[in-house]
Amino acid sequence: MKTLYIRIVLTILGVMICSSLLAFFLSNVYYHYNLKPYNDKKLTKMALDVGTFYEENNDIELSNYLKSISKLGYQILLVDQQGNQSFYGGSFREKKLDRKVIDSVLNGKVYHGIAEFPTSLFVTGFFDNTLSNTVGVPLKSTTNHLALFMRPNVQLQFGELRILFSILLLLTIVLSIVFVLVSTRYIVKPIIKLTEATKKIAEGKYNVQLQIKRQDEIGKLANHFSHMSQRLGQIEAMRQEFVSNVSHEIQSPLASIQGFSQSLQTEKLTEEQKNHYLSIIEEESKRMSLLSKQLLTLAALDKEESILQKTTFDVAEQIKQVVFTTEWSWRNKELAIDLELPQTFVYADKNLLHQVWTNLMTNSIKFNHEGGSISIKLSSNEETVQIEFQDTGIGISEKDLQQIFNRFFIADKARNRKESSSGLGLAIVKQIIELHNGHIEVSSKVSEGTKFHLTIPNIKEF
Repeated sequence: MKTLYIRIVLTILGVMICSSLLAFFLSNVYYHYNLKPYNDKKLTKMALDVGTFYEENNDIELSNYLKSISKLGYQILLVDQQGNQSFYGGSFREKKLDRKVIDSVLNGKVYHGIAEFPTSLFVTGFFDNTLSNTVGVPLKSTTNHLALFMRPNVQLQFGELRILFSILLLLTIVLSIVFVLVSTRYIVKPIIKLTEATKKIAEGKYNVQLQIKRQDEIGKLANHFSHMSQRLGQIEAMRQEFVSNVSHEIQSPLASIQGFSQSLQTEKLTEEQKNHYLSIIEEESKRMSLLSKQLLTLAALDKEESILQKTTFDVAEQIKQVVFTTEWSWRNKELAIDLELPQTFVYADKNLLHQVWTNLMTNSIKFNHEGGSISIKLSSNEETVQIEFQDTGIGISEKDLQQIFNRFFIADKARNRKESSSGLGLAIVKQIIELHNGHIEVSSKVSEGTKFHLTIPNIKEF
């Protein structure tokens, strides 16, 4: 299986090869359609100038003159009417030339062999050292008509440059490959670290430190990965704490039930003691039942898919019913109840919201002072419904306010002995409100009371 490193290297090298071939093809096309006519025109002018200069200076010995011209970087063929050929400068790779072409030049026409050179995909005519790839012009001497064929001597004119370009091309290819290998390693290295970190997380090791300081997409990925691993670690810690708390909450009433059940089996108990022990067993059983119901509720809320069964109902009437059902509890504490509940219809899950009001009302009663008060206010506008529960109870410290919606959190551990509490009620309240796309806020002062402010969307359907 190819690694990412090898894949990237092969991809970049493949791109380099393809781009080089495409560049050569486009350059060749550019030569054939732009440079080739220009070169033909330039060389034709040069050949005509050579011929004109000789014709105007007949005292010059033609052979020596053409030798001098060839030394300037040209390959020359001179043909007379009898077909005799004389070559000057570098030799041609292919010396065949159609007799019709020679006769045409001898008769005074110009031969444009460079411009008429056949177009080929991988052959650049400029470098094709053949007689057909020349410019031919007529030349008159004192005794004869001649045909002069010329082309640049590429080896002579560009010999050093060709070597330089060859070395440059070779170094470019070699250095490109080296830099691709090094730079790709630089790109892939953090991904390798991320892969190793992923393996650690899969093994349950969430304390992963990624030393990747980059500002690109990989750097952002590494930062998001670090945050994810920290969050997973927190979730795992919460899960372990949750299991521990559930075990503790179950173990405590079980221990009480087991202990008092054993005590009831003795024969030395009075009727009053038996009734007392039985009442304790009953309370602990109720506590376990409540805990199991709350855990089932949280499990259902965590699924979030189709938990909501919304209907349109009067939320004010529902809150009044909760107040009435808890009447014995708040009257037993001689609490004053202040209600401002105008008729307000909402589209929500009636059963879940009933549990919200029940939990908030139960807490307001449970942690209130005797003779205190509870205020419940309801208001609405076109967008939201707002509910406010306020009591004059023992309050919550500023430090504990940040955690009261955490599962199994109990602000005052000592009160757990006095008042039965699992620490799940407010967690359930918050999750139900958020499932309705609402939010809950709390403010409190120790010994002065607590106020919960809830907002849910006001979507009405009739």
